[in-house]
Amino acid sequence: MIRSYHALGLIATVLWAAAAAQGQIDVGRFERQMEQLRRETLMRVDSLIPPEQRTFVDFGGHVSLNFFAIDDIDQFTRILRQTAANVYGRVNIDGAHDFFVRASTRYDDWNSGDNPTADRGDEWFEPDLDRGIYRFDLARHMAVYEDKDIKGNIVFNGGRQLAHWANGVTLSRDIDGALIALLYEALRVDLLAGITVNRTSDIDSSRPGFRDHTKRGFFGGMVSYQAGPRHRPYVYGLAQQDYNNDDVLVTGGTTTRYEYDSHYIGTGSRGNLSDHLLYGVEGVYQGGRGLSSSFDNITLAPVTQTREDTHAFALDVLLEYLFGGANRSRINGEVLLATGDDDRLSTTNTFGGNQTGTDDNAFNAFGLLNTGLAFNTNVSNLMMFRAGASTYPLPNSEMFKRLQVGLDVFVFSKLDENAPIDEVTIDDMFLGMETDIFITWQITSDLFIAVRYGVFFPGDAIVANDDPRHFFFTGLTLAF
Repeated sequence: MIRSYHALGLIATVLWAAAAAQGQIDVGRFERQMEQLRRETLMRVDSLIPPEQRTFVDFGGHVSLNFFAIDDIDQFTRILRQTAANVYGRVNIDGAHDFFVRASTRYDDWNSGDNPTADRGDEWFEPDLDRGIYRFDLARHMAVYEDKDIKGNIVFNGGRQLAHWANGVTLSRDIDGALIALLYEALRVDLLAGITVNRTSDIDSSRPGFRDHTKRGFFGGMVSYQAGPRHRPYVYGLAQQDYNNDDVLVTGGTTTRYEYDSHYIGTGSRGNLSDHLLYGVEGVYQGGRGLSSSFDNITLAPVTQTREDTHAFALDVLLEYLFGGANRSRINGEVLLATGDDDRLSTTNTFGGNQTGTDDNAFNAFGLLNTGLAFNTNVSNLMMFRAGASTYPLPNSEMFKRLQVGLDVFVFSKLDENAPIDEVTIDDMFLGMETDIFITWQITSDLFIAVRYGVFFPGDAIVANDDPRHFFFTGLTLAF
């Protein structure tokens, strides 16, 4: 009888965890979707900031009114009306010293019960420092103040900033830290040291506080060389240190602790294969050590967590053809591969993660790649093919000359059919297909309208529901 009660308790724990994990998946996916759209908006607004002059002081901001309709895994459509505001200030002195700060806030107005974080309704996010960067250019400093022309250069960026490593496979996160570029003729060395901004959403959605309390350190270096006018090969090493070791999850008598340290050795190249054909390729090996799952994934019995080695790989290949002309049309394609681990229940989480006594073969990193608006899965145990195109269809119209339309088509599959992804699947390869459409119209220099629509058609491996999942976004942004 005691054993029966114990077994029932274990089953209840896992069922509770599965239900909780599904909600966490929705939150993690929502955070990735928001970050992708946020960056697109900010990139457009930042392009309006004046170029470097001898000395100037500039300030401004923008307000965005956004609407979202997002289908979750269970076909529940979540409706969000969002108002976001950013203000910035910049001081540039002789092009040698540059100070830039930007603060942001937003209000999320959800339909009742639609917030994927179940214990929250509508949310106001207090004003927060989004960017705070000091940039120093040594060559410019020497030219202006010492009247010297030096061969090499050192460019220092310190503060709160975006760290985007190579193609963005391993790292694309906001950090508090330093990025230093050392340049000499065709050689460039990039150094990185920093820690994630606390509000960062973590890859491990089973960890308490994963949505907005994350502490991970990143330390690395990249060497690149301009090999002729067309190619820039590179090699890098990046270490990630987990500072969330004090977090503990207790569920039905099972205690889960967290520690996931990783390092990445990558190589690749960026450049042009012809005057119109651009490319980018990045291959990554992941090593490191992480704590195993707190229970046996077959018997469900609690086990002692152990530190196990990680051996995983990823590959990203991009091609883009620019047609030129007034329409600025382009087509592009991408192939993305990332390994999985077939003794995990979740490819990203510690709870239900790698089993004790086994190597972890699931690739897990901290980048941000386009894996579709609606599906938007983590880059782990994934094989993805993407083809896209975009154009400015009316370049001779004064009103519509900055109207851009585009299309992306995705095919998703597991790399290892017996390994999981970040939602429940069966042992099958095909995850599904997605079509994304986007329209961006810059009506004036200060006014933007953006529309994004994506529809994901689940494949045979998806368990939750085989109906299409839709993602719709429209936003109006006014810069000032």
